[in-house]
Amino acid sequence: MSKKKALGRGLSALLSDSQDERSEVDITSPASVNVARTSNLDEISIEEIETNPFQPRQHFDKEALNELAESIKVHGIIQPITVRRLSDHQYQLISGERRFQASKIAGLKSLPAYVRTANDQQMLEMALIENIQRENLNPIEISLSYQRLISECNLKQDELGERVGKNRTTVTNYLRLLKLPPDIQIALRDNRISMGHARAIINIEDPTSQLFIFKKIISDDLSVRAVESMARELTQGSKEVFEPKPQSAPKEIHQLQSKLSSHFGTKITVRSDGKKGDIRIPFLSVEDLNRILDILKL
Repeated sequence: MSKKKALGRGLSALLSDSQDERSEVDITSPASVNVARTSNLDEISIEEIETNPFQPRQHFDKEALNELAESIKVHGIIQPITVRRLSDHQYQLISGERRFQASKIAGLKSLPAYVRTANDQQMLEMALIENIQRENLNPIEISLSYQRLISECNLKQDELGERVGKNRTTVTNYLRLLKLPPDIQIALRDNRISMGHARAIINIEDPTSQLFIFKKIISDDLSVRAVESMARELTQGSKEVFEPKPQSAPKEIHQLQSKLSSHFGTKITVRSDGKKGDIRIPFLSVEDLNRILDILKL
């Protein structure tokens, strides 16, 4: 018996249009699960379309949306959106959220759309797969989408690889990123470190060592090769301790701390590595904080 693969041909099959079929095809039907197609183009009022509650991407760059809206005003909608029918005059987006939002900005009253029939799980799966195939996703966004496909769509890693056109090793490498400490995940999301850095760090089991090396990457602008070398020494049981050596603060820093502490009436801590650092002003209560704010005239 052949294995049933819902949506097994990936996004291109899910969202491909058919020039031969006039009617909708229910992709929840076992007989059509691998050949599900959209109907011919319909022109649908924007007021009848609601956003996709399963849309994995919640933030859309306003400037980019405005640029797309200007393009739509000039050229119209080149690529139709895809929706599912909820009732006679109510539709829900499957794909094309940016085009939909930009079209509203552009003042369009209707949009060309392919109409599909899909249940909630299939909606989620299609939205996640479409999101993954965007070119500007960062590694953490991809990892989170992979994790949602596994946990919410009940996919195994091999099945997930088939859906997104990646081998199992690639899928595994992305999923492992979610085991990194939050600070490192945020840095990877914000492009402060690369995927290569993250993959080297994740080979270290100890979170404390992971965070130390991460801080070294940021402070010393370490290359991926250097991080891989440090990771190997740790995983091979090197006795070298990867801990920052305490250094006495320069005389100027001590003098600055003394002046600031006297000025604010509390012990101020100034730390610097010669290039950057921080100043910490502690407070003991709300009243003490207000006193400090008054000194700062804030």
